[in-house]
Amino acid sequence: MNDPYRAPASGGDRLRAGLALQIVAAATGVPVDQINRGVRRGGQACRARWLAMYLAHVTYGWPIERVGHAFGMNRATAAQACRWAEDERDRPWLDDLLNRLERSVRDILDTPRVELPA
Repeated sequence: MNDPYRAPASGGDRLRAGLALQIVAAATGVPVDQINRGVRRGGQACRARWLAMYLAHVTYGWPIERVGHAFGMNRATAAQACRWAEDERDRPWLDDLLNRLERSVRDILDTPRVELPA
């Protein structure tokens, strides 16, 4: 079977996953199109995607399976990403970065929704 993994995810979950990807891309300088490539990612793009998945897990309080679904990954991949990020939080610079990114996401989500005129 060569089909890519596809799991059901709501539009809201995909929107929030996209927010995490955009914020990580802005903070790391790794473009979202590189992070989101449909092929195996290497180096920085892989780590940036893992950071985005971890950010979604801790900021939104999502279980690992939901993180995987929102990012179009399986549960094992999402779990590996979150384990890596949690282990890397021992590095002060990365812990500080993740704390700032978590605050940024929460600030955005706490902003009252605005209905734009048609």
